Amino acid sequence: MTVHIPSALRSYTGQKSEVEAEGRTLAEVLSVLDGRHPGLRFRIVTEQDQIRPHIRIFVNETQVQALETRLGPDDQLYIVLALSGG
Repeated sequence: MTVHIPSALRSYTGQKSEVEAEGRTLAEVLSVLDGRHPGLRFRIVTEQDQIRPHIRIFVNETQVQALETRLGPDDQLYIVLALSGG
């Protein structure tokens, strides 16, 4: 599946905006990504295995919040970071 990486996390992927990964669940995909791009998973998931509050993950066009979310090989995964500031 294709995983779309936001610009703030591209330093982990060699500046690539899209990477390929496989897995049956969101947790598996993030583990595969972390194996290929060390440190990426920690920026997305907390020590308690929860998606960080400022991260949104979409599978195709649907937002998901559980790492157990089932995925298919043709899904598009989008990682989005919330913007903040004043």
